[in-house]
Amino acid sequence: MDGYRRGWALRYLREAKAELEAARKMPYMAPSLVLESIRKARNAIYYSLGEPAFIETVVRETAEKAQTQTIKDPILKCLVEIEETVQQLAQLEEVDGEKAMKQADNLVQIASDIIEILTEEKIEE
Repeated sequence: MDGYRRGWALRYLREAKAELEAARKMPYMAPSLVLESIRKARNAIYYSLGEPAFIETVVRETAEKAQTQTIKDPILKCLVEIEETVQQLAQLEEVDGEKAMKQADNLVQIASDIIEILTEEKIEE
């Protein structure tokens, strides 16, 4: 991973954590903050894996095909599941705050783990 993508991955991860923390402190804004946190965690993962635009295209095409085929690659399967979570939360008008917060927590932790492995840098909680 080059320095540019590393920097963006770490930045998006920090912002995802900050959005999630803000959602906890301001429940009236939680739905939009949680959604933004999830999007930023996804972007952090994309930057850590390579060119985000390319990865996003591959993930979306795979997600469309996944309805008729099974995904064999475990990393791609994980990325498709993350994208599905983002899309589900984005389409909900009434977001279950507790459930969305838990999903966001899980996704931010997954992003932290992936980035920590790929950058070989300890991510602060």
